[in-house]
Amino acid sequence: MNTKQKYKVLKKYILNLENLVIAFSGGVDSTFLLKIAHDLLGEKVIAVTAKSCSFPQRELNEAISFCKKESITHIICNSEELSIKGFSYNPINRCYLCKKNLFSKIWNIAKNAKINNIAEGSNIDDNNDYRPGFVAISELNIKSPLRYANLTKNEIRILSKKLGLFTWDKQSFACLSSRFPYGQEITYEALSMVDKAEQMLLNIGLKQVRVRHHNNLARIETDEIGFEILMDKNNRKKIYKILRDLGYAYISVDLLGYRTGSMNETLNI
Repeated sequence: MNTKQKYKVLKKYILNLENLVIAFSGGVDSTFLLKIAHDLLGEKVIAVTAKSCSFPQRELNEAISFCKKESITHIICNSEELSIKGFSYNPINRCYLCKKNLFSKIWNIAKNAKINNIAEGSNIDDNNDYRPGFVAISELNIKSPLRYANLTKNEIRILSKKLGLFTWDKQSFACLSSRFPYGQEITYEALSMVDKAEQMLLNIGLKQVRVRHHNNLARIETDEIGFEILMDKNNRKKIYKILRDLGYAYISVDLLGYRTGSMNETLNI
């Protein structure tokens, strides 16, 4: 199927659901899904955004602003991952623990609103990575409309641009807990270090960036534009000082650059 045909499949699928709660992060995929669903189903759609220490305030603010602009009912759900038993030890099924906890809470919201369906925004490209959270999604009967329609990330960006969504070229984002190697403990302090480091890099002009947290070493992943910014001598000095002040003893740049799921590369799965 081409993109136009996939788009038709998506809209038909959503219409058949009749009502829907969408787990809304404010990213490229969930913003596109929420926009289409609200345009089709109107007030029968509710957006739920999880608030936690692994979700930067800037992302939460964008999610709130979008729902206000589109007049979408929006609920903020407190979902502190570090309170989930075993999560902070960062096991390889960390995402399963998180999704199971979060979507159980979202089901309570849906039932109170008399809504029968919940959807999340993963796309077909996500099938190519290690995603233990998909197990929880399946167990809790959460819909994945974008995957159902076989839409790729690039196709979602193209369609988002046609719809006038500002997120069409927004950088990809994953929760800050994904910056830690499996088995390394996740703490509030370390999450704050990562958040502040990435915000600083965004402020100096990087767009697609990750700061991978290896105890006292920060490993920066970025795209080609980001590499050029990092190579500027003044920027290097500024980055070094700020990250040192945050608590990193060593700052490195990953030569392969940004890629999704780089922390999964050491898994034998």
